[in-house]
Amino acid sequence: MKTINKILTVIFAMGIINSTFAQQPDSLVNYLEIAAKNNPVVLQKFAEYEAALQKVPQVGGLPDPELNLGIFLKPMELVGGNQVADIRLMQMFPWFGVLKNAKDEMSLMAQAKYESFRDAKLQVFYELQQTWYEMYKVQAAIRISEKNLEILKTLERLSMVKFKAAAAGSGSAPASGGIMQSGNVQNAASTSSGMGSMRGGNTGNSGIQPVGASTSMQNNTMGTSGGSGLADLYRIQMETGELENSISVLQNQLITNTARFNSFLNRPGQMPVSLPDTMVAVGLNLPLSGVTDSIIANNPMLEMLRLEEKSLEARKEMVTRMSYPMVGLGLNYSLISKNPMSASEMNGGDMIMPMVTVTLPVYRKKYKAMQTEAELMKTATAQGIQATSNALQVDYFAAVQEYKDAQRRTALYESQLNLASQSLNILLKSFSASGAGLTELLRVRQQTLDYGLKQIEAVADFNTATAKLQRLMANSRNSIK
Repeated sequence: MKTINKILTVIFAMGIINSTFAQQPDSLVNYLEIAAKNNPVVLQKFAEYEAALQKVPQVGGLPDPELNLGIFLKPMELVGGNQVADIRLMQMFPWFGVLKNAKDEMSLMAQAKYESFRDAKLQVFYELQQTWYEMYKVQAAIRISEKNLEILKTLERLSMVKFKAAAAGSGSAPASGGIMQSGNVQNAASTSSGMGSMRGGNTGNSGIQPVGASTSMQNNTMGTSGGSGLADLYRIQMETGELENSISVLQNQLITNTARFNSFLNRPGQMPVSLPDTMVAVGLNLPLSGVTDSIIANNPMLEMLRLEEKSLEARKEMVTRMSYPMVGLGLNYSLISKNPMSASEMNGGDMIMPMVTVTLPVYRKKYKAMQTEAELMKTATAQGIQATSNALQVDYFAAVQEYKDAQRRTALYESQLNLASQSLNILLKSFSASGAGLTELLRVRQQTLDYGLKQIEAVADFNTATAKLQRLMANSRNSIK
């Protein structure tokens, strides 16, 4: 009875796995925060965004002024003195609006880099959640397999006890049976002899044959029971070996997943990861029909391409204005020393000359080519937006299919697991009482194990599909803003 109670306790614990799923702990949120601060891909994209911001003041500033200084090794003789040096300062000014359009282009490109950073962060968050749910599946599979291993060990002990009992019974039964057979043979012989004398010497052995047949049936029954018990024991041991091998495979898989998970956090792969004991299916907070609109409006890849398209518009406008003349304003200062031979009133007076420079953009082909380039890049970006939108639609339908499929499997395997657990409970009681029905018991045990694993897998897949939809919408509840 103690063994039966232990088995029932294990089965009861297995049967309520799906009903004891609690709310997801905050450890995943903590890991997301660590990934946002330490993940190399996220940090790389953020550094690229900050670098792009530094381009805005670069293109928004005026060209550097030019300063020319010329010194005469031998002063040039002039009417009003001798020219010693010539100093010229020139500042070029692009056409009106060129600098503004250049700043707009770089600002929009920097915003596009920020959207690329957001997309990388969301992708890391999704992959981290996906790995976390996968680790939970493996850990739960190990836990359920270990519980099933306990059941097999208990069944092995029960089968061993029954086999030894059958072996002991088969060892004592032949002696008793032999004595009974010898006595019956003597009695039957004397009775047959007397009847033969009475019938005029007709001998018969009809009294021996039933006894011999009964003894043969008894021995066959005992031999079959012993052989069947030994075969049952071997079958249980084979099942145990398979289950132990499966547990070892799952443990190795958990080590690999742990290393992958830690890589997202940029820390050593062997560091332990906190996982929940139970998990519930967490769905979306909005209907599936509203997911598509959210994807189109919020997805960072689409927003990045839209910003690039706007930056190309600003670039085209900038190139158009660059085809207009540039104006330069400057000042020329001539340093003149006095000439002792000159009587001019301007003798030794320095000369100051304002200057204006205008570029002549006469080579129009390069400006037209730059405008055409910007227009073609804009067209390519528009096609990229459409292609990305189509790809996101495909990803959306695939994620919805996974979402609904996991939702359906969660409800199905929860029901199947309860039924299989009840059936296993009944068969365990029957096997403990009579020792019969091991084949059906092992089959139902395997079904219970499979349904338990599938139910856990369905819950994890459901949460993974939810995370994927939230990643497409860029609206993950676990995202770090």
